[in-house]
Amino acid sequence: MSQTSQFALLSQRRFAPFFWTQFFGAFNDNLFKTALMVILTFDALSWTTLNPSTLTNLIPGLFILPYVVFSATAGQIADKFEKAALARFVKWLELAIMGVAALGWTTHTLWLLIAAIVGMGVHSTLFGPVKYAYLPQRLKPEELVGGNGLIEMGTFVGILLGEILGAVLVVHQPYGIELVAGATVTVAVIGLIASYRVPLTPAPEPALKISWNPLAESIRNIGYSRKNRVVFLSMLGNSWFWFYGALILAQFPVYAKDYLHGGHGVFVLLLTVFSLGIGAGSLLCERLSGHKVEIGLVPFGSIGLSLFGVDLYFASLAYANTALVNAAGFLAVPGVPRILFDIVMIGVFGGFFIVPLFALIQTRCDPQHISRTIAGMNILNALFMVAAAGVAIVLLGQGYTIPQLFLVTAILNALVAAYIFSLVPEFLMRFLAWLLIHTIHRVRTIDADRIPAHGAAVLVCNHVSYVDAIVIGAASPRPIRFVMDHRIFKLPLLGWIFRTAKAIPIAPAKEDPWLMEKAYIDIAQALHEGDLVCIFPEGRLTSTGEMNEFKGGIAKIIERSKVPVIPMALRGLWGHLLSRGAENIFGRAFHRGLRSHLALAVGQPVQPQDVTPEALYQQVRELRGTWK
Repeated sequence: MSQTSQFALLSQRRFAPFFWTQFFGAFNDNLFKTALMVILTFDALSWTTLNPSTLTNLIPGLFILPYVVFSATAGQIADKFEKAALARFVKWLELAIMGVAALGWTTHTLWLLIAAIVGMGVHSTLFGPVKYAYLPQRLKPEELVGGNGLIEMGTFVGILLGEILGAVLVVHQPYGIELVAGATVTVAVIGLIASYRVPLTPAPEPALKISWNPLAESIRNIGYSRKNRVVFLSMLGNSWFWFYGALILAQFPVYAKDYLHGGHGVFVLLLTVFSLGIGAGSLLCERLSGHKVEIGLVPFGSIGLSLFGVDLYFASLAYANTALVNAAGFLAVPGVPRILFDIVMIGVFGGFFIVPLFALIQTRCDPQHISRTIAGMNILNALFMVAAAGVAIVLLGQGYTIPQLFLVTAILNALVAAYIFSLVPEFLMRFLAWLLIHTIHRVRTIDADRIPAHGAAVLVCNHVSYVDAIVIGAASPRPIRFVMDHRIFKLPLLGWIFRTAKAIPIAPAKEDPWLMEKAYIDIAQALHEGDLVCIFPEGRLTSTGEMNEFKGGIAKIIERSKVPVIPMALRGLWGHLLSRGAENIFGRAFHRGLRSHLALAVGQPVQPQDVTPEALYQQVRELRGTWK
């Protein structure tokens, strides 16, 4: 598996022009949108008599409204047509919309600017399915997390720079309005130039017949996505993040002005630290995931979103300044570092949450339906963001303060996360595995890319401790069905973990012949469905650290299901707290120390006709070597 840094993609034509095309699109969206929100917050009376809080929640709602109406059509278009040509078409559309906006700025016509907001929503709706469907066509599986991390980083850095430039230019006297108009047109031209370097990327389904009924196609699209439970719930998780982010970000202008008593420089500072946090979290995902799709980061991200959201509420309550301050003065106010730290950490954990979800959706959905799947997700995103705007307007209308809004959002996040992870226990399983190998142990994998990313196979491994399955599962790019001694399922915590992971219980024939035969039937069914199945052919944990002989069960499995067998060996787990060492349990608890080293070595696949227990035993023993 390639371990090249994700930044190397920025020098390659298959990625770099597309990256800059989407970067300048996000940059321009937010330059324009932020400039409008700032002028309506800090100079509202010269434009409209509407309440500034209502406007700052209404404008983001209008921007994402086209996602609800046009996403299904956009998904079909992205699956039917070549993506480089679509990117160029979208960039020409952006240039036309920015021309309309420039007219609105220079004539001081608010309804033209509102129309341009909706137009940029249409632009983003058309580009969204292209944006995320392009990556799996052009990147290798091991590059997807890094590529998605770069795209998310680029998106949020583009958002950040656009918001900063929009907020700075629009208040520049006396030509702020003209500067914004000129800048948005110029950025649209730069994005258009970048789009002409995007390489030819064939359509996955050119024969697709487009349905122009957006409502019927939206229902059909989401219905199709629901057939894949993990993908659909990942889409819901992604949409929830956009609810959370939209609700938080929409409050920043009024939060900076009315609660923190800051000028527009304070508003820009809040946006900066949040966007930098998202960018940092997105880039860290590749390192933390080990170049594979690691959905264990998703629960980790959700925990951080709630914890730092709650702390932002308490940090805001402790803020005592009532004097008007600029950005420099704001930094000197007691309690401000805590507020900024909370905001940046919400961004970091948001990156941990969203990047693995994108990569999971891209790798688990039907390749011919990927643009329509992304479009379905965009529909859900739009509905959730419209709901966020509505919730904010209602709660603020009921007298809630903005810090209280932060608290409500953090609590809701905890409840929603718990619900989603209870429906898809794979997220929690991967989180526990990820936590184990990044806190208690340091695990090195050797040739882990030999574990097949697709198709049925049987994994065989030596059996050293009760956490063997968790370590192996953490190294795999996809879920594994483990075959385990039925007595393990009676242990309080481990039993719940393995039942949740759909492990297959097995018992010796002399102890429970019915359960043993049922296990073989379940194994055959899992392999027939294309799953990975892992067995420990020794049949029990080692009590000496040495391998026991392999029993004949593997031969019986392969006799029924002609699939490859992948030998593997665990190194370094002997003496673990949950192994069967001779020394007492307290001695084993401190025997290895913290952050002990482990390794998992994966051998070459063995074809079914060559499988014997004796040969597999020898291969696993050679893979393990002398390190127990």
